[in-house]
Parts: sequence; structure tokens; C-alpha cells
Amino acid sequence: MPVITEIEELKRLYRRRVPKMFHDYCESGSWTEQTFRENSSDFDKLYFRQRVAVDMTGRSTKSQMIGQDVAMPVALAPVGSTGMQSGDGEIKAARAAEKFGVPFTLSTMSINSIEDVAEATTKPFWFQLYTMRDTDFTARLIERAKAANCSALVITLDLQILGQRHKDLKNGLSAPPKISPRLLWDLATKWRWDKSMAQAKRRNFGNIVGHVQGISDLADLGAWTNEQFDPTLDWDKIAKLKEQWGGPVILKGILDAEDAKMALKVGADAIVVSNHGGRQLDGALSSIRTLPAIMDAVGDQVEVHLDSGIRSGQDVMKALALGATGTYIGRAFIYGLGAMGEAGVTRALEVIQREMDISMALCGIKTVDQINRDIMLVPEDFEGRWQD
Repeated sequence: MPVITEIEELKRLYRRRVPKMFHDYCESGSWTEQTFRENSSDFDKLYFRQRVAVDMTGRSTKSQMIGQDVAMPVALAPVGSTGMQSGDGEIKAARAAEKFGVPFTLSTMSINSIEDVAEATTKPFWFQLYTMRDTDFTARLIERAKAANCSALVITLDLQILGQRHKDLKNGLSAPPKISPRLLWDLATKWRWDKSMAQAKRRNFGNIVGHVQGISDLADLGAWTNEQFDPTLDWDKIAKLKEQWGGPVILKGILDAEDAKMALKVGADAIVVSNHGGRQLDGALSSIRTLPAIMDAVGDQVEVHLDSGIRSGQDVMKALALGATGTYIGRAFIYGLGAMGEAGVTRALEVIQREMDISMALCGIKTVDQINRDIMLVPEDFEGRWQD
């Protein structure tokens, strides 16, 4: 195994080892990709206060997310088609997360099904729900997640209409991929990926195929999926989904303080400040710049998590310092998965935890609950000053 010291090194390996179609699916945003870029670059505008002559023995990155003990306040975010980054990718990522002690979130649009992941793991995982026009299918998805003993339902709010991602359109993205001479040439040079996919349990959307009447091939699946995201999703429907689930609910895709207040009204157990990794509304603020206003609005009443842009343990600390109690990584673990399979996911988590641990020490703190705004230097205009 190569010596990996930062997430960027996993990213470089990932680019070499995964077909371009799936690399671009991960490493892209919508339209001009402004929000995609700023999700990461805005973290660079925040600075730490170094402290010295403090006893740094006995440090710990342990914390809790929605009452669950975690090795560090980092969950694996739901990522669609994870099983096309590496064969049985969802299973590999879920196993790595379980062994490390952090939550794994399975996407509705996963390759491995809910049942596949439950069979391959020993601890409950979280399930992310896209609400569909087919309400019977949505209801059955929820029941399947219950039967698999999923411990939280993560409802994504910001994908009622799919944002346009130019790279996906140009690459003709699909699962399984549509065969073309260019793709065949690409696959011929990605022997690790080829081998993992040859051994994979599934190569299609496991939560959908076999669970929706009339879907027998890739064309049927594509047509059904494109028509199914529910544009009528509103707060009343979200409240009903919460009631139907009957357990902890996390609402993902909050970028506005008013929406955060509405999430509180429908009884969310946690909210995720997220712009879908810059893949939906291009030109929206980065998640980290949006976080302070949302904390001011609801931070003392509901657990607030942050997603989009985190590439290091220092990014995790910065999010916590501005008020979040948990964070999610998506691309960071996908880089590891595509580069080295399950071991790569573990390495990504190790890198982030080590960066977090050392940075905590140099900021003069021992435990996660000591991380607050006092350890940060925040520019006066970081949140933005907008004309009314």
C-alpha cells in the first residue's frame, strides 16, 4: 500500500484507477461549478489560534451524533452509485465505517441494496431517502430500511429537480455504463476497477431493480428514475414521512435559516447544512459560510451537522468551531474507495482523524466538546454582507 498522508493523495490515485465516467460523476458540480469549488476553498479563509504550554495528554476525538457514540464526529455521506466506483462499493464503505466507529449512510440510489449492506455488516447504518412520485415505492423503501434495522432516516430535501452536471451529460453516465469505443479504451487501462466489478454482487441500482413493477432493463430504469423525483415535496409531506418512519430523522439540504426553522417545526432530530456537494444550485453559498446564520437561528434547539467540502480533519474542526456537532464526508471517502477499496476508505478516515487529533493538540484542547469559536480567527465579512 502506498504511503498516504493526505486526502489529496487518495484523490490522485483515484483519478488514475477509476474510469473517467465515474471519476467525473464524483468530481463535478452543476453549471459553472462555482459552489462546488467554494465548498472547499471557503474553509481556507478560516484560521486557527495556536496555543502552547497546555497539557495535551489524554486527547480524544470521540463524540456523539444523534445520540450515537462515534470515534470522531464524521459520518460517511450518502453517495449515489458508490458501487460503480469499486465493486460492492457500498458494502466496502459500510464495513470500513463500522470497523472505524463512524456512521455510514446508504443512498436510495445505491448499487448494493439495503438488504445487501445489512447482510454484510453487524451494526445499524443510516438510510438516505429520496422522495419519489411513486408513494407506494417510497413507503416500501422505508419499511425495508426498518426491517434492516437502520438506525436513522436521512431525508434529502434538495433533489426535487436534478441539477445539470455537464460532465455527466457529456459522458453519458449510467449504471451499468453504456458501452462505447472510448469507454472500452478507458476500461482497458483500469484493471483494478475491472477486477472489482467482475467480482461484484450487483451492477445496477439494488434498491430499485426487482422492487418496481415494469422495470426489466437499463432503459426502463433510466426512464423511471428521471420521472420519479417528487417536485411536490413540502413540509407536510416531510412530517408524514417522519411519522411513517417513527425513529430518528435527519433532514439534509438546509442552506437557509428559514428552512432550518421549518425543519425544527416538523420535528427533525438533526439537520444537515448542505448544498449537495455543489451539484444542485450553482451560485449558492458554500455550506461553511451558511453555517453561522443557521446556528444563530436554530443551533440551540436541534443538532446541526455540516456536509459539502470537507477534505481534512482541520475542516472538521472548523465546522465544529462554527457550531456544528457533526460532519459528513462524501468525495473524501469515495477517493479512498476508488483508489484502494475498503482499505482506502479506512485510510481516508485515519488521515482525517490524525489531522483532527494533532490540530486539536496545537490549539490547546483535548476533547471535541472543547472545540468552539474561540479557537478560530474568522474574517469579519466571512458570512457576507448582502444588500437588502
